[in-house]
Amino acid sequence: MMLLGRGLDARDNQTRQMQDAVSNVEKHFGELCQIFAGYVRKTARLRDKADLLVNEIYAYAATETPNLKVGLKNFADEFSRLQDYRQAEVDRLEAKVVEPLKCYGTIVKLKRDDLRATLTAKSREAKQLSQLEKTRQRNPSDLHVIYQAENELQRATMDATRTTRHLEETIDNFEKQKIRDIKNIFSEFITIEMLFHGKALEIYTAAYQNIQNIDENEDLEVFRSSLYPPDYQSRLDIVRANSKSPLQRTGSSKSSLRTAQISRRMLRKDEEEDEEEDEDDEEDDEEDELDTTKEVR
Repeated sequence: MMLLGRGLDARDNQTRQMQDAVSNVEKHFGELCQIFAGYVRKTARLRDKADLLVNEIYAYAATETPNLKVGLKNFADEFSRLQDYRQAEVDRLEAKVVEPLKCYGTIVKLKRDDLRATLTAKSREAKQLSQLEKTRQRNPSDLHVIYQAENELQRATMDATRTTRHLEETIDNFEKQKIRDIKNIFSEFITIEMLFHGKALEIYTAAYQNIQNIDENEDLEVFRSSLYPPDYQSRLDIVRANSKSPLQRTGSSKSSLRTAQISRRMLRKDEEEDEEEDEDDEEDDEEDELDTTKEVR
């Protein structure tokens, strides 16, 4: 009886360890599942925000100068292509990481059922053992009743042993599967993230080059041309001529007046000289006429 009791204690300790192992997986796998699911949701929201950003860049590019327009459009094309890979990342994380962790809810439930069956068998065994001891104490001479109690205890012990062995095998397989699944889940997570970020680096490199290829000077010339039309210079000259200061206009007027006065003086002088010349010519003519008359006489 003492050996049987020790065996029961050993199996109880074993069962408690199995319970702890299952509870530990239930707790931490549940937390991991929730956190990974949140990670996937955040990634999906990031994809949605990126789509809004792409649309806004397209709208803005349509209003800009040619080089900037092309550069922004090419950037938006690359960034939009990146969101396709981000969507693939979301789908893969959901299928390869979150779903396997979710499955452990069902797996843990099944293991708890096995534990309950084992505990029930052990409880029956302990009850039969207690009943046998009471029977021996009450009716030590009633061998038939004692024999029946021993048979009941033997069946209960065999059932408890069978369920315990089944549980041991189940928990052993559960532990193997847990380790294998953890390796697979985290390996898939790393692979998915590496694939996405590798593509992201490639796409961001192309997007960066598109932005750097924008010709600032050429777009600035286009902007200036749109701001100042072709006839702007001639109109500017007219405006400048009309926008002279009053002092400049007064000085110009005085200069014009002096020029006119000088011209008039020179004209009168020329006229006076011409008159003098005419008078001299007339005198010469008169003298010539007198000389001719004298010769005729």
